[in-house]
Amino acid sequence: MTDAHFGGSGDGLFARERATVAPGAVHIPVWLTPEYQKSIVEECDRWASGPVPARTPTLPGGRRMSVRQVCLGWHWAPYRYTRTAGGVPVLPLPRWLTELGRAAVVDAFGVGTRFEADAALVNFYDGGATMGMHQDKDEHTDAPVVSLSLGDACRFRFGNTVDRGRPYRDIELRSGDLFVFGGPSRLAYHGVPKVHPDTADPAIGIRTGRINITLRSTGLSSSATPTT
Repeated sequence: MTDAHFGGSGDGLFARERATVAPGAVHIPVWLTPEYQKSIVEECDRWASGPVPARTPTLPGGRRMSVRQVCLGWHWAPYRYTRTAGGVPVLPLPRWLTELGRAAVVDAFGVGTRFEADAALVNFYDGGATMGMHQDKDEHTDAPVVSLSLGDACRFRFGNTVDRGRPYRDIELRSGDLFVFGGPSRLAYHGVPKVHPDTADPAIGIRTGRINITLRSTGLSSSATPTT
């Protein structure tokens, strides 16, 4: 996992083009080649059975999310970051994934844009899993968020920075797509109201289901106490 293989040139006869969905929010279809997607899926499977295995997060009010999740670098326990989960240190964030995040931000925003991820949230969706509209606001920095999609396509809803309602825009994210949001869109509400089952290419190692990797810069030092 040392060299990224990028596409970003659309797919098939009716190519999807890159789009600026909102100021600071960029969608680049087919950013990862199928071969590189497969290698990432294999890593995701390994992480999911690691020392802190994939689990279903429980929100402070007691409601359980419908995705399973594993974290790298920092463990996200709604709504704070810790270095451990259940007393067990989480796996470190691999260097190749940090470099992938840098390349994603440069591709989205241009050369000279800096990004240093120190955490990754890996969400595993089955066919009925969803993600409610939310803001990514537990970080102590305004660095952008990098989102990579693998497996089944989904309906991704990208909204405004004020509330969960309209205006929002629905986008289809497919396997290999890149979505980056920062700047004026950094705190935009977003979610996944629907996964489209059985749309994954089995060649990448997923028969059904979706994996989403979000790379974040927490703004926390390695010795920091958990956020509150």
